Amino acid sequence: MSFVPFLAAGWIFLVGVHGLVTSRNLVHAVGCLAVAQSSTYVLLLGVGYRSGATAPVFADVPTSTPVVDPVVQALVLTDIVVGATITALLLSLVIQIRKRTGTVDPEHLTDLKG
Repeated sequence: MSFVPFLAAGWIFLVGVHGLVTSRNLVHAVGCLAVAQSSTYVLLLGVGYRSGATAPVFADVPTSTPVVDPVVQALVLTDIVVGATITALLLSLVIQIRKRTGTVDPEHLTDLKG
């Protein structure tokens, strides 16, 4: 078992979180959040990988052949769809914040107006 995918997923996550913490722009923060969330793709693919395994199509594969778990692949596809939806929602909220306040700098958004 190789630890390279797990190290890569951890590194991608840390890069995204570092960008999120140091961000001075809400659009940049949403992009960094998407990068941090994309580390889960690598993590799930690292969990589901099997060396020497084939695709999980059982029509012509002998029963002794190892196959890749299709549930992990379905989880990655679901994760991609959810990540794209969340990114689109957050970007639309940033557009509304820019329209109402005139800025996307989080430092200038501390005053609550009610």
